[in-house]
Amino acid sequence: MTETKPPLLRSVLYMPANNERALAKLPTLDCDAVIFDLEDSVAPDTKPGAREQLRAHFEAGFETHAVKAIRINGIDTPWFTEDLMAARACLPDAIVMPKVSQRAHLQLVEDALSETDAPKSIKLWAMIETAAGVLNVADIARQARSTVDRLEALILGTNDLFKEIALSEQNAREIAHSWLMQIILAAKANGIAAIDGVFNGFRDINGLELECKKGASMGFDGKTLIHPAQITPANLLFAPSEEAVAEAQAIVAAFDQPENADKGVISLGGKMVERLHADQARALLARQVAIKACEMTREEK
Repeated sequence: MTETKPPLLRSVLYMPANNERALAKLPTLDCDAVIFDLEDSVAPDTKPGAREQLRAHFEAGFETHAVKAIRINGIDTPWFTEDLMAARACLPDAIVMPKVSQRAHLQLVEDALSETDAPKSIKLWAMIETAAGVLNVADIARQARSTVDRLEALILGTNDLFKEIALSEQNAREIAHSWLMQIILAAKANGIAAIDGVFNGFRDINGLELECKKGASMGFDGKTLIHPAQITPANLLFAPSEEAVAEAQAIVAAFDQPENADKGVISLGGKMVERLHADQARALLARQVAIKACEMTREEK
């Protein structure tokens, strides 16, 4: 498998597939990705209509710089097959699979896409939102390096996960910290993105910012969002800080000095810095370059 880097996914906004007013606002939004949702935000009796609305929306064409993903209903629902075929026909950047509890779920979708000659540009994002999904997350993520090479991201589904385990909302993330880290480790070990779950209080920007800071410090690449007001804080807090960029630049510059070319460790600013820190610094600077390029593209449009 050819290894590719996941796209920039600091802010991933859920948008009901049948909300025409929300769809019309998409060109003005600065989210890195949008998930057109056919699952939780669409009532059962309106799902067929939402599917057709989404299909028509893609056929008509629309302007956005964001990565375009479609969340379909799960394999154990009566809407799965038609959702999958409609999503494949839309040719999005990614299809989001809810409640992935075992790697066979991904293999089923991969096989269906292959049988319909779906282009490899359509990636898969797997939602980890069940106890079984957490227990099997390493095996699920390993599919990114095996037969399901479409797998590009793991998305944490906190609402469903915490509900299944009956965790109190007040301190659920603290109790579940070790489980969340398992998701991040599985993603990082297999070169795919790890996206944090939603913050439900869309009017509580301070609470959102705190959760973004904690998520970024844990290693999440971005956060799923439920309201446009959450986009700017997520973009800011899942980007490297000015201090981090300056430190990374200093580390890279130091190791680029001829006298340090063969050294595995150097002294810099009163600290011992290893070559692995230079690799981390280059990765951080590459992320910053991607963010700046994204911002420039948005300004041009």
